[in-house]
Amino acid sequence: MPVFFELALVLGIAVILSFVLRSLKQPLIIAYILTGILVGPSALNLIEAYDFLEVFSEFGITILLFIVGLHLSPNIIKEVGKVSSIAGIGQVIFTSVLGFGILLLLKFSVLESVYLSLALTLSSTIIVLKLLSDRGDLQTLYGKIAIGVLLIQDVIAAIILIVITAFTHTSAGGLAASLTDTLLKGVGLILLMIIISKYILPKITAVASKSSELLFLFSLSWGLGVAALFALLGFSTEIGALAAGVALASSDYTEEISARMRPLRDFFITLFFILLGSQLVLSGSLALLTPVLILSLFVLIGNPLVVIIIMNLLGYERRTGFMTGLTVAQISEFSLILIAFGAKLGHVSSSVLTITTLVGLITIAGSTYLFLYADQIFPRIGPLLALLEWRKQHKKSGKKQELYDILLLGCDDLGSQLIPHFVRAAKSFAIVDYDPEVIAKLKEQQHPHFFGDASNIEFLQELPLHATKLIISNIPDLETNQMLLKFITGNYKDIHVVVSAHSAQDALRLYDAGATYVVWSHAVGADHIQRILSHFGYSLSAFNKRRELELHRIETFLYT
Repeated sequence: MPVFFELALVLGIAVILSFVLRSLKQPLIIAYILTGILVGPSALNLIEAYDFLEVFSEFGITILLFIVGLHLSPNIIKEVGKVSSIAGIGQVIFTSVLGFGILLLLKFSVLESVYLSLALTLSSTIIVLKLLSDRGDLQTLYGKIAIGVLLIQDVIAAIILIVITAFTHTSAGGLAASLTDTLLKGVGLILLMIIISKYILPKITAVASKSSELLFLFSLSWGLGVAALFALLGFSTEIGALAAGVALASSDYTEEISARMRPLRDFFITLFFILLGSQLVLSGSLALLTPVLILSLFVLIGNPLVVIIIMNLLGYERRTGFMTGLTVAQISEFSLILIAFGAKLGHVSSSVLTITTLVGLITIAGSTYLFLYADQIFPRIGPLLALLEWRKQHKKSGKKQELYDILLLGCDDLGSQLIPHFVRAAKSFAIVDYDPEVIAKLKEQQHPHFFGDASNIEFLQELPLHATKLIISNIPDLETNQMLLKFITGNYKDIHVVVSAHSAQDALRLYDAGATYVVWSHAVGADHIQRILSHFGYSLSAFNKRRELELHRIETFLYT
């Protein structure tokens, strides 16, 4: 079969399976692996040009790691914050140690246990970002922490590849000499990359940026060229690609380069996963069923539990820890690359590659459904999660006997803009937030506050609401606001509730649920609420007038 026809046929099958998986709300990486299984020797046996696919796969891995490197700024630890750093490093340490013990009990060799335990700790940045985006949770507290944790994992994955490379060419007799040689080469390359990235690359990219095609071509040649240089000096192309990306990470054109590289990455990495699927040895898979199921459960349940415990010890609410934990309930494309790299070096057997791929399929699919139904799962397992709270939360930081005219739920950058207005209006107020760092700042500023999650009905019941006249929810989550409105309208008829919404459709739902007023353009929410309070006061009639105007505006927006 001609190579061109073979490639077209394989991609056609991948497209069909991708449509099926898309309808099931699954990541397309599963479709690619299933395509490989289908066209491989275990099923239809359509692939003959394996050498051709391997070359394309190597391009895919190189470009993927180059793009990862673009987002690994040297200041990454500072950028993601202390919480993400502690949670990310802690999760990798505890998960790898526990996984290593489980793998030894399953009779894997020490070296295979090391590879597999490290692979089980890494989560997919691509998949998690997609899931967060679909939920609209990229800017939530847990979303920001999760992204930081994933970036920390990317840094750790880069270090793992460097360490493996350092041992690749060592022998029992010349271990010290080989390590010294590798170390000297590594230091020399690092110094070279630092000099180039500081003095040469900025000038070249400034010139290349005047033409988008030239910038793309330069970036591609830079990434592949550095990867080839590292390979010539005894390192891996993977490490070279990462280094090339990091060298450009501080460039003003990082986002432009990354955006232009993604389509190329998607094409080549698709072939990598197809090739990976085709290499699965399904004839002996039944014998591997026990370790596959055990390791899958470990990733789906164990990884989140580790993160939940760490988040609790850092002072975060139960729901925040739960949602953050779900983001690490799958292994990543990095895990598959790591094991494939180990198989190429002869460090792990083909059965380990099969196990990792099957665990990847199960955990990626399973974590996607866990994430989709997180809001339904959390209330059911909340009491069980309470058993993991080694550090008991102080639900309230304010004094119970004090009463407040206004409660502000959520004190991010937008919510904090309302505080000066409350002070000027001489209104007693308190702030509710579930971020320990925000609570610490409020404590320093001596603002009354309560630490807790507004989506927790038990927490709402403990708030001193008897004298409250107005609640402003700066939380644009529809379900949280609907629950809040149901609680308030059912128990406190005299409290006016102003809530935020993502869209006009959500605004109408919140009005139907009993909202006094809805700000459905969250980006201008704080300024808008300030203007209403300043010009119309806090009376119900004032909100009703604005409500009629707002409903008319929404209906005009939706139906014209």
